[in-house]
Amino acid sequence: MKKIDETNKQIIKQLRDGRKPFSAIAEELNITENTVRSRVNKMIDDGVLKIEGRVDPEKIPGLQVIEMGIKLKTRDLVRKAQEFTMLRGVISASVVTGRYDLIVQIELCDDEDLSLLDFFKYELVKISEISEVETYVVYQSNKLLVPYVL
Repeated sequence: MKKIDETNKQIIKQLRDGRKPFSAIAEELNITENTVRSRVNKMIDDGVLKIEGRVDPEKIPGLQVIEMGIKLKTRDLVRKAQEFTMLRGVISASVVTGRYDLIVQIELCDDEDLSLLDFFKYELVKISEISEVETYVVYQSNKLLVPYVL
């Protein structure tokens, strides 16, 4: 894993608005546009940076975000997290400390025929060795932006 230098950190901060022109970033950081472009491309190639569109789930009718705590019967947590990411509607699956082994973030949408009940009936059943599931429906959030994965 490479250490990110201060210039790359500043470029990443400027790219919070993924549409900000490289010329504007260069001017603000007092570097050339080509330097910004080459550094951004290098960070993308290295897997450090990904520029993508995200949506506010509260602004899309029928879109709902669920946080799910998962306890497993196995200690192969990384493999299980990868299995979860293959399920329809899953945004992310993280190995965590604490009460649960994994925290899984899910995006559901009535328009896409994926309700919480559908997720349990048709997706979650694909994963073996689950001992406990607890769901947390996100009713309101601050600064939550998610990829539209459905």
